[in-house]
Amino acid sequence: MKKLVVLSGAGMSAESGISTFRDAGGLWEQYPVEAVATPEGYARDPELVTRFYNERRRQLQHVEPNQGHRLLAEMEKDFDITVITQNVDNLHERAGSSHVIHLHGELMKVTSSRQPNNPDFIQELKPEEWEVKIGDLAKDGSQLRPFIVWFGEAVPAIEVAVDYVEKADILVIIGTSMNVYPAAGLLHYTSPRCEVFLIDPNEVRVNANRPINIIQKGASEGVKELWETLKG
Repeated sequence: MKKLVVLSGAGMSAESGISTFRDAGGLWEQYPVEAVATPEGYARDPELVTRFYNERRRQLQHVEPNQGHRLLAEMEKDFDITVITQNVDNLHERAGSSHVIHLHGELMKVTSSRQPNNPDFIQELKPEEWEVKIGDLAKDGSQLRPFIVWFGEAVPAIEVAVDYVEKADILVIIGTSMNVYPAAGLLHYTSPRCEVFLIDPNEVRVNANRPINIIQKGASEGVKELWETLKG
């Protein structure tokens, strides 16, 4: 069974109604990155940051995986699939994907403010527990913070992701600008025999000295075309 690795970004979940950060009208226009997505912003105003992620979790309860998510899960019948996502939502898992690596953390998980990457302190919230309050504590006694990799923080899962990309027979990039590092650098770890597909309705400029199969469609239509192409 061929190893197929998917690198998904905000465009993967946009069709489900998840607000993107970078597009016009996106979340970064409403909230400065520095305020809600950096350790410094959290230290300055933990209440604002906690509220921001509560709102993201609340929104997540009202959206469903789209056809693109569901088709990727279905493709596990034909391929050994690993999804590496820059998204913090759980839509890949809810659609049925069995192996998902979250580069930037997970919205429905919280952790210690003191040791955010210590597995002993990471806990998953049930859907009805989406609201975290100031005063809710991790097991080490520190305030619970979102299990999100903020700007300026290390990306612990990147080495695991590199390992999967190096062994991939097929790499599929869906809905990402390829501007955010280290995720954007994953393409450079593919072997020469790896076939690369890029699914995005917009033109994406990729610096790569290799052929890339472009499918200029949204996630749902694009994954459908991809599967038909691969079944050939």
